[in-house]
Amino acid sequence: MSATDFDLTQLAVRDRYKLVCGIVVPRPIALVTSVDADGRVNAAPFSFFNVFSDDPVQIVLGLQHKADGTPKDTTRNLAAAKHFVVNMVDEPLAAVMNECAIDFPPDIAEVEALGIRTLPGVSVPVPRFADAPFALECRKTVSLTFSNSRELLIGEVVRIHARAGLVDPASLYIDTASYRPIGRLAGMQYCRQGEVFEMTRQTYADWSKLRG
Repeated sequence: MSATDFDLTQLAVRDRYKLVCGIVVPRPIALVTSVDADGRVNAAPFSFFNVFSDDPVQIVLGLQHKADGTPKDTTRNLAAAKHFVVNMVDEPLAAVMNECAIDFPPDIAEVEALGIRTLPGVSVPVPRFADAPFALECRKTVSLTFSNSRELLIGEVVRIHARAGLVDPASLYIDTASYRPIGRLAGMQYCRQGEVFEMTRQTYADWSKLRG
């Protein structure tokens, strides 16, 4: 079989997405909590995410709009707000993370609808997931717009919350075996230590029917 190359300028946006997301793997998942103008706590997962600086500690989020061009809830919230929290995702939190990707209407807060336990922020006015292995309280540094549907947000991490037993207080080493993080692959595939698995994603309509 011969090698293949792709001229990305000749590919449709959807095809570019499929190709790049299948190549750049695994990707960490940021389960972001933000607060809208009415005080509702939004929660949404992002796999266009990583840390890229340690002095100061900064993370980057790739934000996108909906298919109709309107901003998603997190994108809209962070256009106005200065703070957010990145909740890292481990195996026990995987199913909740997947449910947070349901297309809830803007007036429904995922945290409330899904019964997610939260704790108040310490350095930022945004709650974090009580069951997250790590929660990164962030202050927005800058947001860059690259197209009508894509934005790049940089945030400074001002405080880190760690579940008991995950960090050695002397060495600051992370106990990865206890952490059990998951990563995003392509499509509905995710990965954990030594294993690839799948999770299907519901629509809000399907989710509502199941809960009667």
